[in-house]
Amino acid sequence: MDVGVLGTGHYVPEKIVTNKDMEKIVETNDEWIRTRTGIEERRIAGDDIDTSDMAYYSAIDALENADMTPEDIDLILVATVTPDTPFPSVACIIQERLGATNAAAMDISAACSGFMYGMVTAKQFIDTNTYKHVLVVGVEKLSKVTDWKDRSTCVLFGDGAGAAVMGPVSQGRGILSFELGSNGAGGKELYQDKDSGYIFMNGREVFKFAVRQMPESSVNVIKAAGHNEEDVDYLIPHQANIRIMDAARERLGISEDKMAKTVKKYGNNSAASIPIALSESIKDGKINDDDLIVLVGFGGGLTWGALALRWGR
Repeated sequence: MDVGVLGTGHYVPEKIVTNKDMEKIVETNDEWIRTRTGIEERRIAGDDIDTSDMAYYSAIDALENADMTPEDIDLILVATVTPDTPFPSVACIIQERLGATNAAAMDISAACSGFMYGMVTAKQFIDTNTYKHVLVVGVEKLSKVTDWKDRSTCVLFGDGAGAAVMGPVSQGRGILSFELGSNGAGGKELYQDKDSGYIFMNGREVFKFAVRQMPESSVNVIKAAGHNEEDVDYLIPHQANIRIMDAARERLGISEDKMAKTVKKYGNNSAASIPIALSESIKDGKINDDDLIVLVGFGGGLTWGALALRWGR
């Protein structure tokens, strides 16, 4: 069975925090942030919006785009490291709120790679005829685990959610190949501190890991799908840093107009960044039927994931 994406959706909070706003919070400036990260602004959720709210809004958008009802969903997978509470899961919260009465539900924790892990997990359930339609959501409220006095991290992150409904698609379309990986020894480079509850990141080491792993994983899935780099129509990398993204793009020989770039206006949304970029690209008409797309991400753990996808139902 060929398994692909039937519909996408996303949600970002209304509040915009620009680099100029960040200058008032910590010792930094707009030029420093832009040249090193490509970020100009980010969205921050207020106290009245939690992770499950954003997940719900993106799920509604994806279901409408797929022309499906909540009752059509058999399984809900939510990728997040910032749930409302440790339990119940965000997946269970939105299962009830959506009225997806036929769906099992669970969260996945793989940081910024979480959405890739969710898509691949969904594929396994559909491949085995266990479930037919799976809702996969990537969502983060990183603002609640960000130290707003740490200028090395607070300028990077934003809040948001993206979702995809996955199910059977026509022959030759859908996920053609995938790669998931982890290196627990690198967990000390990017983690949530037990005492403070804030994100800690060794930026230099994470950068070195990412610029190596993202291009490598992209090439691996392209080759596994029986294609070459020049066959790729569109690249959707994790929106962490424009320099990391460009390193992957240049390795694949892809022009700038063929790479999704939401980092400029949303910053790093962790597990939400790839599905937000995918949803926006679809809505903006940048992806067409039968396009060969590569999605690739990396994150805390350390984890990584990539997949090659032939677009269309």
